[in-house]
Amino acid sequence: MDKRMPSVTNVETQARDAQLWKNASLNALNRLVRCLFAERLLEPDGLLWAQDGHQAWLPLWQSRRVLYFTNLRRAPAGTLQNRGPIDVLDGIGGRYRIDDPSGLIRQVAPALTISPASDGLKNLLRDVDNSVRNDVLARWHREHWSAALRGKVAEAGAQGFLAYLAKSMPPHLAAMTLDQWGALEGHPFYPTWKTKPGLSPKDVSALSPEFGARVRVRVTGLRKEWVYVEKMPHVGSYSEWFSRKFPDLWCDWAEGVNSRGKSPEDWLPLPVHSWHLENFVRREFASEIASGVFDPDGPEVLTLPSMSFRSMLPDTQELRPFIKLPVAIWMTSGQRSLQARSIHMGPRLSTLISNILSKEKDLREGLEIFTEELGAILHHPETGDEHPGRFLSVVYRNADALARNDGLLPITVAALLTASPIDGRPLICELIARNGDESDATVSAFFHAYARTVIRPTLGMYLLYGIGFEAHQQNSTILFDETGRPRKLLMRDFGDGRTFAPLFMERGHRLKRFSGKEILSSIFDDDISLVRSYVIDACFICHLHEIALCLNEQYTLTGTSLWRILREEAEAAFDALRPRMLSDAFWLQERKAFLENPWPTRSVLRIHLERYREYRLEHQLPNPLVEAE
Repeated sequence: MDKRMPSVTNVETQARDAQLWKNASLNALNRLVRCLFAERLLEPDGLLWAQDGHQAWLPLWQSRRVLYFTNLRRAPAGTLQNRGPIDVLDGIGGRYRIDDPSGLIRQVAPALTISPASDGLKNLLRDVDNSVRNDVLARWHREHWSAALRGKVAEAGAQGFLAYLAKSMPPHLAAMTLDQWGALEGHPFYPTWKTKPGLSPKDVSALSPEFGARVRVRVTGLRKEWVYVEKMPHVGSYSEWFSRKFPDLWCDWAEGVNSRGKSPEDWLPLPVHSWHLENFVRREFASEIASGVFDPDGPEVLTLPSMSFRSMLPDTQELRPFIKLPVAIWMTSGQRSLQARSIHMGPRLSTLISNILSKEKDLREGLEIFTEELGAILHHPETGDEHPGRFLSVVYRNADALARNDGLLPITVAALLTASPIDGRPLICELIARNGDESDATVSAFFHAYARTVIRPTLGMYLLYGIGFEAHQQNSTILFDETGRPRKLLMRDFGDGRTFAPLFMERGHRLKRFSGKEILSSIFDDDISLVRSYVIDACFICHLHEIALCLNEQYTLTGTSLWRILREEAEAAFDALRPRMLSDAFWLQERKAFLENPWPTRSVLRIHLERYREYRLEHQLPNPLVEAE
């Protein structure tokens, strides 16, 4: 055999790698097309459509060129889904293909409807390129992970991936496997969904949930007088709570503190992400270490990073609380600090919601929450400054809702939209097909139940108490029964939750405000619109609309509009809540906002291009519930 010829294995590997790069580039390209038109950075009304409704041309007048979309599909809420190649036609008859997102960005840059920051395009190109590279790594790993899982499912004789997890693992580990499995695709409107420019490829795969990572967390120490602690009313002292929830860690930590000639009574245990400790904390908090305020030594615990990357669940057979930590890595749209507002407001809002659920039987039957029982942050004892503490802080999230004894399986919503390792279809299809029936009637009935499960508690908390859930795919978990039917909504992440004070105060509840001047308030008194847009964006656009898009693509539904079903369930929720609303005028206002008016959503791409001058920029999408009517 000629040694200069590559082996068949090498040829196959090269072909597979090329296909992975192609798929990752197309994934990014399609995301970018959707974002550009949704935010009207490219004007969708400027598209010239062919009669078949799939081909379209966009003139780029500034450069005297035309973009030709060979397969561009229109979906509700102004969604444009690119499903084919994109060509550039120039003024002299030339034609060439755009096959990566960077090529598209360079072509459309002169035609954008905004003026980016001076370094906006350069940084976008850098972040998209980094995202594509990390996507290739993740999909290469996913091939091997899928093959291993297929073998385990076959060996167990299980009827599907979800059935295998439910029978082979404790409920919390099954739920975390699904959470990590669903971390592949990311936020539907983030063109830079896998961006981690501060990490090497080795670190990306070692630390990221989409790789099934296991990450070590060091339990360090902070002097008690240098810590602000926020806790729910039922929690005793920080040390007592920690010793009860993490008994082995507490013993090892206290023994280590004693061995270094210190008294555990003077210190509090503080978990720190291993990468964050070695690559940021030791450098940035060197003076605190030298002065004896912060002790970086201590025992370690192996954890499962969740979809958010920095909310970690100890990898133990016994269920322990989630540990949410800051990590000084730029990911997607910001550096993942854990700011003072989250420390203060997480336990406070958890207390408010828990008090409401204790009195609201209807809400309690359809909603559970991961309470944030305890938070702590570096706090200067003399000045009260907590700003540096955004990188030395922790929130503990009670994970008891994952310890199911009722037969319900918790699935993070993003996992429902992620391809199964068994057949490559979204996992939601396995639930629908559990009884061997995927007829139009079955799909419609499933989506009715799903929409009701999400909408009823979300609107109930918002309309009655002014509490806005950020119920997007990462924060929302659905509890499914053994037949695959959705039964309850399980919500997490309340540190940045938005609330409208007049509503919960009118019903006899109070919520202590966070008083930090450098961070925007999340409690509103005069205008409910910022809470409403939070709910619409996360729950209706990024969650329910995406589920509908997925099902619409998987099933050819004749005479059934999933957006019509969404409207019916939203209408039913409004009708059920009307007798309890504080006024009919408020009911009419909110009903119109959800069912008739355009939907507000965060302008993620524009924020990125303008280099984060304004974090609350929004644009509006056509309301798909109007079209459904």
